Parts: sequence; structure tokens; C-alpha cells
Amino acid sequence: MPPESADMIRKFLVVGVSLAIAGCGQPKQISTVNAELPVASGASSEKSRFPPFFVYQDRAAKENHFIPSGFMPNGKCLKLEDAWKENCRSGETCIRVTYDIQCSQQDQRWSGIYWLNPADNWGARKGGFDLNGASKLTFWARGDKGGERIEEFKVGGIVSDYPDSDVAMIGPVILSREWREYTIDLRGKDLSYISGGFSWAANTDANPQECVFYLDEIKYQ
Repeated sequence: MPPESADMIRKFLVVGVSLAIAGCGQPKQISTVNAELPVASGASSEKSRFPPFFVYQDRAAKENHFIPSGFMPNGKCLKLEDAWKENCRSGETCIRVTYDIQCSQQDQRWSGIYWLNPADNWGARKGGFDLNGASKLTFWARGDKGGERIEEFKVGGIVSDYPDSDVAMIGPVILSREWREYTIDLRGKDLSYISGGFSWAANTDANPQECVFYLDEIKYQ
């Protein structure tokens, strides 16, 4: 099997074929992986407040812990600009995502991006972090025109030889033109192994014309 075909199979295992029409359903909980992982500072203390652990703070910030490298299903209908400087929520930069609907209508009718650790890791090798102690992931988002529909925002869910230890998500989310903060509840989740730090997915049926949106300050708390 060509490497490109094997890679595509792994990607479809992550999100499921159902996104092509109406978004993913709730995946089953994934069993814990026993591995020695980097532990977020303060994560082992149940009494102390979990310190911010960023997926994205600013472009090339040392506090960023995951890489937006998991373009789905093939990335050809997506453009990500992680150094956008206009009307950001905080800091110097934010993320601008352009989902090319016309392109996707001629392709597989859905797209998404995973922030992974290490980059391009769909579970074939060890990576990720022990994030036990975090109770939520928060992020800010807004649409370019308002009304853009994202089927899901998700934490975890990577499956393969080294699967994420759990999964959590929200969606669908209808974006406003104004910045709004969103929260993925992580209470009661097993966060001992998370290599899929954050992801989103959308489809053409819910966005028949265009889909441009912005993200900022994505962090575990």
C-alpha cells in the first residue's frame, strides 16, 4: 500500500466517515496508554490550580505545545495562517482558517485540522503530554462574516498504536463575528496521554458558500 493511502486510512479512523455528511458522533472512550510522558507543571497537585498549558498562545511562542499538522482529509482545501495580526483577541497574532468550500464540494465535502504532538503524529509513535489536573480547555473563536458552522471542536481522539487516553468535544458551534470564548469540559476525563491537543472539523452541507474563521488563546486550565 502506498504511504499516502496508509496515511489517509489513519486520518479517517480519527474522525470517521460520518463527517462527510453531518459531523461526527461521540467516539468511544479510549483505553489509557502506560507511557512516561512530560507532565504539565502543576498537574500532579490536585489542590493547586492547573496552570495555563497552551495549544496556541502566539505564533512561534515557546508556550505552544502542539503543532497544527493534522490536515484532514488531505489538506488541499484548507489554508491556515497562524501569524494573522488583524483584530486578534489577545497578544500579537491569532489564527485565520480558510476552508475552501468550492474545492471541498469537488472533493470529500469536509475538512478539519488537528494540533498534534509531535507534528504529523497520528498515533504511530509516542508523544503528547500528561494533562491530568486540567478541568477544561478554553479557546476564543469568531467567524469572518458570522454564521459559520463548525461541527465539532475536540480534545484527544487519536487512535492507533499510541492512542489518546480519552476524548471530549463540543459542537456544532455557530460562530459570531465577535470574539467569544468556548469551553470543552474535561472534568472526569483521563488526560494521562494526549497527543491530539485540539482539533476542529466542518463540512460543506452546513457551509454552502464560504467558511473563514479565527482562533486565539487555546489552552488547558
